[in-house]
Amino acid sequence: MLEMLLSYLKAHIKSIILWAAICAIFAVVFALFSLPLYAVLYGGAISLFFGVIFLAADFYRYRKKRLTLRRLAGEITLSAENLPLPDKGTEEDYDALVRLLSDRLRAAESENAARLSDMTDYYTMWVHQIKTPITAMHLILREGDSPEYRELSENLRRIEQYAEMVLCYLRLDSDSTDFVIREYPLDDIIKQAVRKFSQQFIRRRLRLNYEPTGETVLTDEKWLLFVIEQVISNSVKYTPSGEIAIYCEQPLTLCIRDTGIGIAPEDIPRIFEKGYTGCNGRLDKKASGIGLYLCRRICRRLGHDITAESGENGTVIRISLAREKLEVE
Repeated sequence: MLEMLLSYLKAHIKSIILWAAICAIFAVVFALFSLPLYAVLYGGAISLFFGVIFLAADFYRYRKKRLTLRRLAGEITLSAENLPLPDKGTEEDYDALVRLLSDRLRAAESENAARLSDMTDYYTMWVHQIKTPITAMHLILREGDSPEYRELSENLRRIEQYAEMVLCYLRLDSDSTDFVIREYPLDDIIKQAVRKFSQQFIRRRLRLNYEPTGETVLTDEKWLLFVIEQVISNSVKYTPSGEIAIYCEQPLTLCIRDTGIGIAPEDIPRIFEKGYTGCNGRLDKKASGIGLYLCRRICRRLGHDITAESGENGTVIRISLAREKLEVE
């Protein structure tokens, strides 16, 4: 209130100075002609009285308008239709300019939304179409059991994972998702993820130390499966030898630990940022910096949390699954 009053007085300081100057001029003129000064003081008092009443009423309108503008500025969507009525003169010009910019912004947002929708539809169709030849190649590769066949199958799995990543990226940026929140056995989701990387475990001769959790988690099975697959994929990718352990800590936290090359301490705070690849990614030259970024976004949408810890003995990714405020469908 005081800050707004001071701002109002500052905006009208010229008018106040003009009134004081006029009163001073009349006082000087009356003094030069030896006229009684109380006439000036009396006129100044009357004008001051009505001026204060006018300023109080004008300040009320000013305060109401400022509060309305602040409320609109704090809303998610700002609409020019709810702007307070402008005063005559300059404010009318500013109001017309704001409404013109608002109309142009609305038209640009509508155009961008249409382009995004077209792009999303195209890439969604592309992902679903590419899944057909990927499935056909999987069936063909199953007929062979040579090292070359296994290597081709592993790279094909990677292509499939990248296609799923594109689809996930598009769905997360859309207005709606296909979340189905209910209770799922956590071990069933983990086993699905591990099964996809079984050939890579064998080919790289990595040990899997899996401790069944026996837990039930309130989540979306498909999206949580995507997160676990991304974490296991990174663990396999950056673990030349040793083991990958999957276990549960309390309160209901899924841990995926590897004995790989680890993450540089300076990279830990940023590994979940979009496009950030870190030291390991720059050495590998193939990292996109999207996988863990999507994992964090998905976890936040599901009400979960994901963190990373790394040291000399490898890396541990923790996915906190304990939730209280999710509604079961």
